[in-house]
Amino acid sequence: MFTSLKQIRQSIQEQKISCKEVVSSYLATIQAKKHLNAFLEVYQDEALAKAEEIDKKIQTGKAGKLAGMVIGLKDVICYENHSLQASSRILEGFKSQFSATVVEKLLAEDAIIIGRQNCDEFAMGSSNENSAFGAVLNEIDNTRVCGGSSGGSAVAVQANMCLASLGSDTGGSVRQPASFCGIIGLKPTYSRVSRHGLIAYASSFDIIGTLSKSIEDTALLLEVIAGEDNFDSTVSKRTVPTYSQMLDLDYKPKIAYLKETIENEGLEPDVKNNILQTIEKLRSLGHEVEAVQFPLLEYILPTYYILTTAEASTNLSRYDGVRYGYRSPNGTDLVSMYKRSRSEGFGEEVKRRILLGTFVLSASYYDAYFTKAQKVRRLIANKTKEILSQYDFIISPTAPTTAFKIGENTNDPLAMYLADIFSVQANVAGGLPAISIPNGFDQKGLPIGLQIMANSFEEAKLLAFSKYWLAQKGG
Repeated sequence: MFTSLKQIRQSIQEQKISCKEVVSSYLATIQAKKHLNAFLEVYQDEALAKAEEIDKKIQTGKAGKLAGMVIGLKDVICYENHSLQASSRILEGFKSQFSATVVEKLLAEDAIIIGRQNCDEFAMGSSNENSAFGAVLNEIDNTRVCGGSSGGSAVAVQANMCLASLGSDTGGSVRQPASFCGIIGLKPTYSRVSRHGLIAYASSFDIIGTLSKSIEDTALLLEVIAGEDNFDSTVSKRTVPTYSQMLDLDYKPKIAYLKETIENEGLEPDVKNNILQTIEKLRSLGHEVEAVQFPLLEYILPTYYILTTAEASTNLSRYDGVRYGYRSPNGTDLVSMYKRSRSEGFGEEVKRRILLGTFVLSASYYDAYFTKAQKVRRLIANKTKEILSQYDFIISPTAPTTAFKIGENTNDPLAMYLADIFSVQANVAGGLPAISIPNGFDQKGLPIGLQIMANSFEEAKLLAFSKYWLAQKGG
């Protein structure tokens, strides 16, 4: 199977395969690996028709940048006249009335959208076990989770069901599943990519990211989907660099790692050995790699969960069973209809986070929790950016463990939340860009991811260094 768009384009140019045959191959794989539960819906006829159209464009030399790229969408990204549920019962029967800006940009460059992908309900989770449609299985070991919340999107790429996927990242939801599945997951700078058409979980944290098997595809996708948008007032108007042409590293970056991450009690021994070996290898290649102290590390996760649950409580108040989606047949009056629709339509984890968010926003606790968390967020952002003013990158394991067993942390929300302990920093610290790249395996043969974090809008540096490190690992 193909691992990059370059391979596909070359095969098409050499007339070894057509775009339609590429799509047919992915459709066959989706059917053969249906048990992984990665896709909620497959756009078979539509994708094949689009492929035929693009084959003609390729023949006339009018094809876009992404011609031949088959992409899946996480079930939180709007696609006009297609079902959209955020993997939740509460949006049962809902069809999107418009396409997200990122979808319009993909289609304008002739990408082929093959289906919508399973995820944790409303993007809330670290294992993809919270979906109303069941857990997504890790292809490497079907008894293990694939990570979350963009688990279906990651597995679809991992298992060759599509070339790339778009997911969303609120606190690691692209990077952590990428780590568990052994692929590349990029979270761009907050505001680099429009959020118009992304179902909101926590609006000041959410960002659309990419999942793929090559840095070149990651760079090209970012180049296409990034940029200003009149429909999103939070998006940056900065010019979008040609990331795909900026992948050569011509200097020796100075790198930091947080002392506290290495000393963290939750870090599995194999993951710890992996990051220590990475540090030594980088030093042997002539990089300056230094430990820095980050005493605020223990406050990142509580800050993240206080603020995101508060934002979720507000964002999810619109799902009431009145205008669209699931409406309980058991309501006897307006108030009971609201209560029953929401209690029956939302899953346990979503309800937990709505309740937590409502609590921290309540009059008695607003200052004690929400206001204080906002202040701590500023301290975390300032300290992180201070480090990045002296170093090019901060590296860490993407997650403290490799993929855990399905059901292992289901009854312990705190253990589940700790899976995000390293990935949430980029989102809390002002939405910094971060990437997870494959960095070896543990003794069970499970993938380990390396997280690399850079300063705002330094995706070009991040991608070039990622390509360099992957080449070093391959060598």
